Amino acid sequence: MLDVRRLRLLRELSYRGTIAAVAEALMFTPSAVSQQLAALEREAGVALLERTGRRVALTPAGVALVGHAEAVLERLEQAAAELAVARTGLVGVIRVGVFPTATRTILPAALAALGREHPGLEPMVDEIDPAEVAPRLRTGELDLALVHEYDFVPATPDLALDTEPLLEEPMYLASGDVGDTLARRRDAPWIVSTPGTLCYEMTVRACQAAGFAPRIRHHIDDFAAVLAMVAAGQGVALVPELGAADPPEGVRLTELPMRRRTRIAFRRGAAAHPALAAFTAALRSSVTRRE
Repeated sequence: MLDVRRLRLLRELSYRGTIAAVAEALMFTPSAVSQQLAALEREAGVALLERTGRRVALTPAGVALVGHAEAVLERLEQAAAELAVARTGLVGVIRVGVFPTATRTILPAALAALGREHPGLEPMVDEIDPAEVAPRLRTGELDLALVHEYDFVPATPDLALDTEPLLEEPMYLASGDVGDTLARRRDAPWIVSTPGTLCYEMTVRACQAAGFAPRIRHHIDDFAAVLAMVAAGQGVALVPELGAADPPEGVRLTELPMRRRTRIAFRRGAAAHPALAAFTAALRSSVTRRE
């Protein structure tokens, strides 16, 4: 019989590529991960791994087993959801990952509604960039998270996760001029997010689509701070609607033909879990009240 805990390790290896990365993510030692994967190979009776330099590649049998592992783990999530439905009342911790603009605009009303409807639930929130969500959902550090994608930065599919749409919002060019365009700002200094974030990629790719590479002056993740820097004449920036409320004096917002779409993400098979359903309902209620 194949051990489910070892199947989880194999799945993580398929995503992360090295035993050291799996060990760090799951708080094991590399030696322990290697031993567990060796035990899984003995259980399977075939080679699942082959070393390529410092990385470990999955054999065709290993790749096939990861596909079965995804299905098994999805069924376990479904089973956990059904058992939770059978219990009386919603109690316990729900771990939620949220990106900063949603933390300020959507989350407070959602948490208040959840507290009124389900006082036994204890939400624990981590502010996190959507680019970091998938591995933390897979390993169980998070139960639910808000993620987003842009027209120029589509989401990367993850077989371990499911998502549901929550919100779509326009993007704006923040500058000092009314009716501004990206093309007119090809020589301007730009204020962008930290490299590696989706917001950073969105700005770079949007400018490239307009025919130029942005001349980046500042890296700032907080959109309120970004708008303050625009007001101070430090550059121009792209901001989503949730981050563009109450711009400072002197900042003009020009709507662009670009959109940011926010989705609710969770492990595949967990959609019917009553705690996740309750939190999802609270989020949708908060979005509706803002419209």
